[in-house]
Amino acid sequence: MTRYLLKRIMYMAITLFLIATISFFLMKLLPGSPLNAENKLSEEQAAVVLAKYGLDDPVPIQYLKYMGGLVQGDLGISFAFSNTPVTDIITDRIGPSIQIGFQAMLVGTILGILLGLVASVFHNGFLDYGSTILAVLGTSIPSFVFAGLLQWGLAVKLGWFPVALWEGFEYSVLPTIALMIFPLATAARFTRTEMLEVLGSDFILTARAKGVRETGIIFKHGLRNALIPLVTIIGPMAVSLMTGTLVIEQIFAIPGLGDQFVSSVMVNDYPTIMGTTLLFAFLFVVIILVVDLLYGLIDPRIRITGGES
Repeated sequence: MTRYLLKRIMYMAITLFLIATISFFLMKLLPGSPLNAENKLSEEQAAVVLAKYGLDDPVPIQYLKYMGGLVQGDLGISFAFSNTPVTDIITDRIGPSIQIGFQAMLVGTILGILLGLVASVFHNGFLDYGSTILAVLGTSIPSFVFAGLLQWGLAVKLGWFPVALWEGFEYSVLPTIALMIFPLATAARFTRTEMLEVLGSDFILTARAKGVRETGIIFKHGLRNALIPLVTIIGPMAVSLMTGTLVIEQIFAIPGLGDQFVSSVMVNDYPTIMGTTLLFAFLFVVIILVVDLLYGLIDPRIRITGGES
């Protein structure tokens, strides 16, 4: 197990190195410069600013300096927020993003599993059709459409929740609902499909013949086996939530990483763009590792080390 973890951590480091390298050079291809908004600067003043942030160096030298700082945990200084380290910006902004992302993933996945479970038990019934329709709507309609409908219905018309801003837990309810629709629909669709396949298996027929209770068949034998394919898609769903927060935070005026990332792109704040990109990449590779470890917990017959342990 230790050998497996060390091997995966090494792969994670290589992946992050490649992402940092590719992102750095792609960012340099962006049109414009961080000084585009500073129209009042003279040529001498612009030269001083470029020298201050090392932007007057050749691109390979800038790359080596950035990677050297990255190895030491230094993500650089923001161009937009003078003399503010990118790590401080991320630390200040990451709280709201993690909260709504975690709430949406947790609630959406649990409700999706329950919905898919009910749909499979009452196959070809009203609940099954209702679950299927909800899954199709949740998968096909973008989260920002739900966000607008929630603001209009639950905030403007009924006044149950705040329309926007971030001043307490109640401000996280509507963004969480808007974000959780996709994981809810995806989890419901996968759970229903896998449960129908598992409940039609020979070992389920054998369990029923031995007199095992229906609740035991559904939860112990059926749901446990149906969860394994669902765990596989948790990683991509988490990434979808990360990218979804970029838009949702703008709609609800949430001071999170998504809002900061969009603002950074608009002003070519290279260090902040790189720092946010690397953070999302790091979270993604960590989620993939956690998903692989969950396989062994859900079904001990699966050996993540390829049968060595």
